[in-house]
Amino acid sequence: IPILSIFFTGADLKPAFRLSRASINMLVQMLPREKQHGWNHEIEVLVTIYWLVCGASYRVTANIFSMLVATVCRIVHNVIEEMMKILYCVIYFPKAEEMEEVGAGFARLAVKEAFRCTAGAIDGCHIRILPPGEPHKRSHINRKLFPSIVMQGIYDSRGAFLDVYIGNCGSVNDALVLLRSPMYKQALYPPAGYFLLGDGGYPCLKHPVAIMTPYRQPVSKRFNRHHAKARNIIECTFGILKTRIFLRALEIRPMFAPKVVGACCILHNICVATDDVCQEEGDEEEAAQAGPEAETEGTGVDRELSGALLVIS
Repeated sequence: IPILSIFFTGADLKPAFRLSRASINMLVQMLPREKQHGWNHEIEVLVTIYWLVCGASYRVTANIFSMLVATVCRIVHNVIEEMMKILYCVIYFPKAEEMEEVGAGFARLAVKEAFRCTAGAIDGCHIRILPPGEPHKRSHINRKLFPSIVMQGIYDSRGAFLDVYIGNCGSVNDALVLLRSPMYKQALYPPAGYFLLGDGGYPCLKHPVAIMTPYRQPVSKRFNRHHAKARNIIECTFGILKTRIFLRALEIRPMFAPKVVGACCILHNICVATDDVCQEEGDEEEAAQAGPEAETEGTGVDRELSGALLVIS
């Protein structure tokens, strides 16, 4: 099978899997290997990665790996369920002794020492889906009039996820998603003396979670400019996810969609850890034309990962 020979002969994996060999090997090592029956552990991981990052349907993936469609479906579901068990081993809040390094990263991004107390950047992303049937269809329509679910993410200065909260309907705004998230309800992050950076869609808060937002009135363009520079890592992260993942439709059920998005976030953090760089396409040119102040106006900008999740209800 050609695609498996690429893996087992030591060839470059990026053209076929869009991930480096180091990233794939790290995921293989992190997932449990104990199996009483079924396919080889490495093969199951490769099937799932191909299905995720190439956006292929179950049938196309089955043809590529010379498997039955039902077998591919079972493998994908099993591996993603296993990935959910290691979610908090890959996506987690930094320890107290690591906070200084996190703040220094944002100070470099903002080109301002005042942002050294930044613990992360928070934002929401709309992921397009084909919604379930009535009566839930209308609740999934967002303000841009397409059906979606919302992923709230907190990111560090490298663009790695510190926390993800996925699954709210597209009609829910960023502020309400924040209020519903465990991070906010339990005041899990940031620690005292630090704050998160959010866009105009979030309230400026001190308790229970400290969030610093841009000025709504143009009274401090200089502050807003540095604030936008520090938060620009969010746009880069969304662009990388858009480029590497969700390129085409994924045939999944509504209840499975948040787990698929969570698995993609796990892959992203693994890529950051292994320095597996994937340049986003077209976003840098658009950002240069828009300028850093474009992100500070209004009530925040909703984002959509291109290449919808096709949900089969």
